[in-house]
Order: sequence, then C-alpha cells, then structure tokens
Amino acid sequence: MPENIIPLPGVVGCSFFVFASAAFAQSPTSIFSPAATPAHSVFGLSMLVLSVTLAIFLLVGGLLLYALIRYRYRPTDPDREPVQIYGSNQIELSWTVIPILIVVMLFLTTTRVILDTQAIPKPNNTMDVTVIGHQFWWEYRYPKLGIITANELHIPVSDPAKPEPTYLSMSSADVAHSFWVPRLAGKTDVIPNRISTMWIDPEKAGLYLGQCAQYCGVQHAKMLLRVYAQTPEEFAAWASQQKKPAQQEFPGNPAAAEGQIVFMHNACINCHTVKGTVATGRFGPDLTHLASRDTIASGPIQNTPENLRRWIENPNSMKPGSLMPSMHLNAHDLDVITAYLTQLH
Repeated sequence: MPENIIPLPGVVGCSFFVFASAAFAQSPTSIFSPAATPAHSVFGLSMLVLSVTLAIFLLVGGLLLYALIRYRYRPTDPDREPVQIYGSNQIELSWTVIPILIVVMLFLTTTRVILDTQAIPKPNNTMDVTVIGHQFWWEYRYPKLGIITANELHIPVSDPAKPEPTYLSMSSADVAHSFWVPRLAGKTDVIPNRISTMWIDPEKAGLYLGQCAQYCGVQHAKMLLRVYAQTPEEFAAWASQQKKPAQQEFPGNPAAAEGQIVFMHNACINCHTVKGTVATGRFGPDLTHLASRDTIASGPIQNTPENLRRWIENPNSMKPGSLMPSMHLNAHDLDVITAYLTQLH
C-alpha cells in the first residue's frame, strides 16, 4: 500500500506536531500515534488542517493585539483618532482570495486522502472480514475461514515489504453505528441495508482500541472496539482454534457438564450459537469460544468467572440498557452455567 503521509507545512506544523505528540500520543485511542497506512493519512491531513488554522489564529490574534496596543486610549491625547480608511481594494481582495485558496487547498488534500484510503483497487491477498453492528455489540465473520466471533476482532499484521491488508465489509442489523479505531483508520459509518468498506494494515502486533462513534442508543458509550493485530503465526493459531466446534466433554468437571445441560434447556439457545450443539440462535453473540475472549459485553467488562456470573444473572446491573434479559435463574443454575461457559475456549 502507498505511504500516504502528508508533510507538515513549515515550522508551525512541526512545533504543533511536537506538542500534540507529547500531549496525546500515550492515549490508546489517539490519532497522534498512527499504526496503519490509513491512520497515517488521516494523521497527516489532521496536522495540516491544525497547522493552517493555528497560523490563521496567530495572524488574526496578532493583528488584534497590535490594534489594541497601537490604538489604545491615551489620556494625553483624548481627541486623537487613527487615520480613517474608506475602502481598500487590496484589503478586500486579500480577505476574499486568500480564504478561497486555503479552502480549495484543504478540499483537494482531503479528496486525495479519501481516494487513497477508499478508492484504491482491492488486492487479491487480503484478509476479508464482515462486520455487523448490533445494539450494543459487534459481530465478525471471516468468510474465507468459516469463523464467526464477536466483539474482539483478530487480524494479521501487514509487512510493509509485502502488504497484506484486512478489508472490512460493514453493515448494521438495526440502527446506525460507526466503526472507529483511531490508530488504524478514520471512522466509517455502519448503516442498515448498506455495505460500507474500509481497510487496515497494522504495522505492529498489539491491541488497538476503538469506539462506536455514532450514537446508537443508551449503551452507545459502552459499545467498544478491540482489534488484536497478531503475527501470522499467532493469527493462524487463533484461527485454527476458532474453527473447532465447542467442547462437548468435561471429564473431571461435573459442574460444567451439568451447566451444558441447563444451558441447552433454557432460552439461551434462542439467542446464542454454540457450534456443534442445538444452540443456533443469531440474535446475540456467538458463544462457541467465549472463554477465549478477554472481555464480555462488547469490551467494558473483563471476562472473569465472577463477572460472567453477574452478567448472566442480571445484565442490566452491569450494562444498563442491554438487550439481553435476565433469565431469573437460581444460584445453582447460575453456578453451573458459568462453569460451562468458562470451558468454551
């Protein structure tokens, strides 16, 4: 992929870059620490716009400060007035032509970035992922691998010497959402009955955080994004594990075995899928490998047995507005279902 990095204009841009990097680069959702080609493009464009607006601010503020000091009130000369100018073609042309040129320059630069990140031909060696936004979680499908998972997106890193980007085809199952992982790319709206596309090519392995950036309901703020960029070997191992059906036998763990029976005889199977069982629901996240995920509830809650039990007992106590209902299970059933789900690696 091309390195679409826009050079910063002059000393103002460089100074602002240093300041912004020092102030914001440590944030896990900072645009000032790009880690993929589209993010570099967005970062360069952002710095260009900030530099231009900062220069305008300094110029206008400087002229205003000069006027305040130069023509301030002086008791020794109370009747003195500055020279009055009635019309100036030069000044009028300046404040008309210069802003037009600035706007045209920013428009052309923005158009170039949009075309570079959205209109380039799709290579053959891409990792394809279908992203579906739900209230309030994310579904990920890997059509070439036959994998369906939720909330935690795993992708391989891309070697700059031999780029292998990941292409995301996105749509929504209900309302408008927005997919935004600042360190990897700009945000893209996820709209019902419409396919939006974007691509990312993370340079380094690691966890990249994001957020649904379109208000989609009461739990919009907790509809988080977690993108795991992995080495080719790590991704291959993850994909191999995800292709397997759910664990069916639990030798030495009678609680998990009983929990499987209780789970399959409750309404859980109407909303959730557990591959290889009678649970084939599609309304909620696929739970086939739930225990392999770091979080539950689309990111805000760590996936621990204690949190998982509380979540099953009453989801709204942990994520108010969640569409998952409380099943009103007794303490014993809660314990064994939790034991079962914690074995689904």
